[in-house]
Amino acid sequence: MKNLRALPFLVLSALLALSPAAPLCGADTPTITISKSDKLSIAIGSLSGADSAQVVKILQNDLAMSGYFNFVPAAAAGFVVGGASNGNSLAGTVTDRGGKIVLSKTFNGSERGKVHQFADEIVETLTGSKGIANSKIAFVATRTGHKEIYVADPDGSGVHQLSSDANISVSPKLSPDGSKLVYTGYKSGYADVYEIDLGNGSRNRIIKFPGTNSGATYSPDGRSLAVTLSKDGNPELYVTSAGGGSPRRLTRTPGVESSPTWSPDGNEIIYSCDDRGAPQLYRISSGGGSGRPINTGHGYNTEPNWSPDGKKVAFTVREGGSFSVCVLDLAGGGCRTVASGEGPAWGPDSRHLIYSSGAAVILLDAQTGQKTTLVSGLGKISEPSWSR
Repeated sequence: MKNLRALPFLVLSALLALSPAAPLCGADTPTITISKSDKLSIAIGSLSGADSAQVVKILQNDLAMSGYFNFVPAAAAGFVVGGASNGNSLAGTVTDRGGKIVLSKTFNGSERGKVHQFADEIVETLTGSKGIANSKIAFVATRTGHKEIYVADPDGSGVHQLSSDANISVSPKLSPDGSKLVYTGYKSGYADVYEIDLGNGSRNRIIKFPGTNSGATYSPDGRSLAVTLSKDGNPELYVTSAGGGSPRRLTRTPGVESSPTWSPDGNEIIYSCDDRGAPQLYRISSGGGSGRPINTGHGYNTEPNWSPDGKKVAFTVREGGSFSVCVLDLAGGGCRTVASGEGPAWGPDSRHLIYSSGAAVILLDAQTGQKTTLVSGLGKISEPSWSR
């Protein structure tokens, strides 16, 4: 019984969507109040197994993080979660108020992995939206005294240092499925692009043309990379194969192109370019052509990130020496400031985004305005990335 889209709570999306009717760029973060009745009532019922207590804890946190649910006693719940956990297997069920099973599925993986899968299946079954629990986040942190790459679960757990280059490692970008990561490293003495397989830990230097090779990001299908290269002189935007070969030049400007982000269908790329002085946002066909400026209402715009639903782009603006995160509605042009920080990255649900704020990675529910600190205590943190 997938995609119960007609449920009344979904009216909330229409009421709280980032409306293009009233441009708010530069305004303070809006305060939005959501009552419990706007969420689906759910209960964690009988869940057996030796690790059931930990499974319940992780599951409840995952469902709460999604923003769609209000936890109530089973007798008052619209949906009740149950199941059995045995080692690396979790047989999960969800029943509605009438006792009808709306979800029954077995999930395999680590203790956290199997629960994250179950949580995302619950979200998608009951709301029609993608879950975020089974994704991955990455970021740069300076705990060791050097900029190194770290990965974690989207709830901030399982933080793991991925690179140990003892140099400068920046611009991490996760593949859409979260299985690989590319980053810009200076281990060779020059800016090159490296790829790490998160499954086996293997690392390869995949882009090493003469000059600068930086800021690579995967296409939605994972088969291509958009990257800034200076192999022909000026730093320009190129598209390469996923392995870094067959570079195809997209831009030809006197400025520096950086921070490419793909449209969900892979047909366009939004990027930042300073050919007119301060950096501005542009969009260009991934097949080539001319970059078209995007009017944000701000004079300094960097680090764009296209939402998976294709409707919005989040980006960093600088005003008066401070950085803020803004979200632009691409259809209507409405724009608002949603947080103080930089480097925004959308989650798979196009509702949540992460950004850095000095020494922390912050999770923002862009629908409610709720902020949660995910990671801290690792020195200065920057450039977060999120798998799709």
